[in-house]
Amino acid sequence: MTEQPLQIAFSPCPNDTFVFEAWAHGRVPGAPAIDVTFADIDITNGMAERGEFDILKVSYAVLPWVLDEYALLPCGGALGRGCGPLVLTLPPVPGSAGAGRSPMGGVDLTGRTVAVPSERSTAYLLFRLWAAEAVPGGVGEIVVLPFDEIMPAVRDGKVDAGLVIHEARFTYQEYGLHSLADMGEHWESTTGLPIPLGAIIAKRSLGEDRLRQLADVVRASVRSAWDTPEVSRPYVLGHAQEMDPSVADQHIGLYVNEFTADLGEAGYAAVRGLLTRAAAEGLVPALAPGALTFA
Repeated sequence: MTEQPLQIAFSPCPNDTFVFEAWAHGRVPGAPAIDVTFADIDITNGMAERGEFDILKVSYAVLPWVLDEYALLPCGGALGRGCGPLVLTLPPVPGSAGAGRSPMGGVDLTGRTVAVPSERSTAYLLFRLWAAEAVPGGVGEIVVLPFDEIMPAVRDGKVDAGLVIHEARFTYQEYGLHSLADMGEHWESTTGLPIPLGAIIAKRSLGEDRLRQLADVVRASVRSAWDTPEVSRPYVLGHAQEMDPSVADQHIGLYVNEFTADLGEAGYAAVRGLLTRAAAEGLVPALAPGALTFA
């Protein structure tokens, strides 16, 4: 009897398509077949909370809610330095009524509407840790939007600020926007740790042997992409939402790094640090002992 393909969901962003291209096209020897669904991070976070799909790319911030059912794979995700989410606003107008100033030197976000990519995203968790210090009066309404709609919403005045991820780091100036604060800079300066963004998780019910195999497959797919990047390029650009090829290359260069091949000691320390600090602030449930273990 033919084994059914594993159901996997990840974003159409260049780092994810780059990582999984070889596996998706059957070029990883011995790898199980997969059926790929492309979905925004807010969608995959919800899928994980509902126990849908065998393998998912999710925010590290959602792990405390899903690690009973899913195991964190030690590879394939997005974690690094200099790659944190940004808080964007329209450029502050000097002397304008009510504009105010924040401790970070930009527009005061007290009581303001902020668009975020997901309320369970790592970006939003980092934002909440930052805002607790930088916006003592508290921000106003939080609006969840697909990440590619956030910059237009800020530009058009539909929201006061936007929390952006992915290639927005390279393109926000094209929208005439101002970077109020870098969540990654704040995280790195206060902890010294790399920034944990997106994780790859797989159902624990698959069994420990299969989970270890999946980790090996992900690593092999990453190595294939690094060894022959020209092979993955049509797949990457075909799903990159009309992204400029040079921006796609910058995106991959920033988010696919040594932590993608293996979290290692520093990577796990970053994940534990984020979730432990967030739990201490009452933002996420506390992790059970050993929850981050691979299998």
